[in-house]
Parts: sequence; C-alpha cells; structure tokens
Amino acid sequence: MEPGLEERARRVLEACRSAGVRLALAEASTGGLIAACLTDIPGASAVLERGFVPYSNEAKTEQLGVPVERMVAHGAVSEEVARALAEGALARSPADLALGETGIAGPTGGSVAKPVGLVYLAVARRGGSTLCERHVFPGDRAAIRRASAARGLDLLLTLLEGD
Repeated sequence: MEPGLEERARRVLEACRSAGVRLALAEASTGGLIAACLTDIPGASAVLERGFVPYSNEAKTEQLGVPVERMVAHGAVSEEVARALAEGALARSPADLALGETGIAGPTGGSVAKPVGLVYLAVARRGGSTLCERHVFPGDRAAIRRASAARGLDLLLTLLEGD
C-alpha cells in the first residue's frame, strides 16, 4: 500500500475505534480501494462493517437504493448520487458513518461538463447530516483513484476528529 494511504487508513481506524464508530463504504470509481486500504491493517474488522462496490448504475439502484430518476436527472457522477450512495450504505447497514464515492477515473468517459478526474465524496452520519465534496483530481486513472481514496480517508478523519 502507498505510504500516504496507509497512514491515513491507520488514523481512520484509530479514530473510529476511539469514538466507537463502525464504518460502511460505497465506492464506485475507486472500486473498493478505500476498503482495501483499511483491511490491509490488522484489526480493521473492529471498524469496517461492510463495503459496497456499486460500479454499474444498476448496482447503485439495486444495492443502495439510488433512485434511477436521480441518476437520469444529475448523472451517476454527481453530488446527488454521492449523497444517495452514502445514505444508502448507512440505511443498509448498522454502521454509524458511511462514505459514498463516485467519479470519472478515465481515461475515457469525461466531457466538458464532467471531466476525467471529477469525483464526488459524501459522508453520512447516522442521525446527522450528509457532507459532500466535489474534486477534480489530475493524473492518470491510478492517480485519480489514489487521490480519491486519500481524500475520502481525509474526509472521514475530519469528521471523526471533529467529534
């Protein structure tokens, strides 16, 4: 695992353990990279409750309840879908905190309105609100996926350490 990702993953696990928080993930364009970073560390099972990799639009709807109408209206890569992924993961698990991620890792699939590197990350907290961020990460497919995973872990840390 990349050193920066490993350190972030360790910090997320420690912060979750300290706060008694269980985590669920819904990773589309990262394809489970965040879950892999967390599970590379012994003891992750005390924190990571489950993960979803809803790569297709059908999976987003079937696994996590993302409304088809929302994807038609806003696209699969949108704030609305990222929020729905996080909230769907929370609703379909006993976790306390859920991260939803959707993006365009490339090298194809981008447009002027939604370029390659566009990523939305959302975190939903049980009994709380959902926070969402929009990013456009530079680089090739691997770099975009790593940057998405790093920012997702950072976003979780920001919320956990703010408790």
